[in-house]
Amino acid sequence: MPQKFLTTLPVFNEVKYVNEVLDLVKKYSPEVLVVDDGSTDGTAEILAQRNDVSVIQHQQNSGYGAALNTAFHYAMEHDYDTVVTIDCDGQHEPQRIPEFVEACTDGVDIVSGSRYLKQFDEDTAPPEQRRKINQTVSAEISRRLGITLTDAFCGFKAYSTCGLKKLNLTENGYAMPLELWVQAAQHELKIIEWPVPLIYLDEERSFGGVLDDATTRLEYYHLVLDRSIAKTKQFA
Repeated sequence: MPQKFLTTLPVFNEVKYVNEVLDLVKKYSPEVLVVDDGSTDGTAEILAQRNDVSVIQHQQNSGYGAALNTAFHYAMEHDYDTVVTIDCDGQHEPQRIPEFVEACTDGVDIVSGSRYLKQFDEDTAPPEQRRKINQTVSAEISRRLGITLTDAFCGFKAYSTCGLKKLNLTENGYAMPLELWVQAAQHELKIIEWPVPLIYLDEERSFGGVLDDATTRLEYYHLVLDRSIAKTKQFA
């Protein structure tokens, strides 16, 4: 029996990309949910003109993690088997959505995109600080949680809703994936990585406020990882 799947995009101030990305996503996913996390740049007005996607709007910006959590709860409440997450900044290739859905079967709970598993012709050089932080955090997660990750922060993923129902995610910001990895390891979810191209279209993209500073961002990631692990009292 075919999986019932939903593709969801967390969106904040993506007026530059949103229509183009959604047009592509719709070619590969019949059901699409956009969580608009309080956009103020005209994104909401563009979404209001579309009748081919579902939209949930946060009245104010609550964070990347909060947007994903809204999407997860929607998928679970509407009895989807699988939810695919894809960013709306043009850095992911929607034609790979069916690959992720197909891979999220046979007991696999999370299919996590990795930009470092293989090289693609489309690859571009990432900002060096971002790559170093990702490598540092991915290595620490692998060591402390006993799971193998090469790319802790790729937003292109597929989740089984059965696996998501075991999690209780509370981190609202960009570090929510770290809490997710901790809880996924705690519940022994089956995780596989899936190769995707390394595409950066906007090297100056902001994380927001103080998190644009690489040192502060890494400290924040360590704080969330330590806090999430402390809650489980299970890992070193």
